[in-house]
Parts: sequence; C-alpha cells; structure tokens
Amino acid sequence: MPLKVSLVSADAEVWTGEASLVVAKTVEGEIGFMPGHEPVLAILAEGQVRITETSGDKVIANAQDGFLSMAGDELTIVAGNAAIVA
Repeated sequence: MPLKVSLVSADAEVWTGEASLVVAKTVEGEIGFMPGHEPVLAILAEGQVRITETSGDKVIANAQDGFLSMAGDELTIVAGNAAIVA
C-alpha cells in the first residue's frame, strides 16, 4: 500500500499523489518515510522534499517554514513556502 502524500504551501496545493518514498528535511535532520512508518509530527526545515512516486518518477520541491505529519500511511507536509523544482 503506497503513501498518500499532500504537500501544500500557505496559498496553494503544491503536489498530491501516491508515493513509495518521501525524504524531507526537519530541524532534527533528514527523515525518510515509507508505507508503514510510525506516526511522526516534526518541524520542517528549509530544504528539499524528495518524492518517489509509485511509478518511480521523482518529484523535488523546495519547502520551508512549516511542519509535517505522518499517520496511517498519510503524509501531510504544510509549508509557508513550497514550490516544485524538478
């Protein structure tokens, strides 16, 4: 079962879809999420969010000023600023 991922900025939804892996930068360091990951609530640090879609395609976004929440194979990343770069 894939992760359901939602990356939103203060004014728009940046990316939503299913992923097999997401790596994000928090104030504690980088953290990777795969299906079945335990629940997490963390403060987002400025940096890249790297998403590997279930198809294998990669999405890279810059994000800063926010938080991320992982629960029940649903990952939500809320950033003050976020934009797709690749």
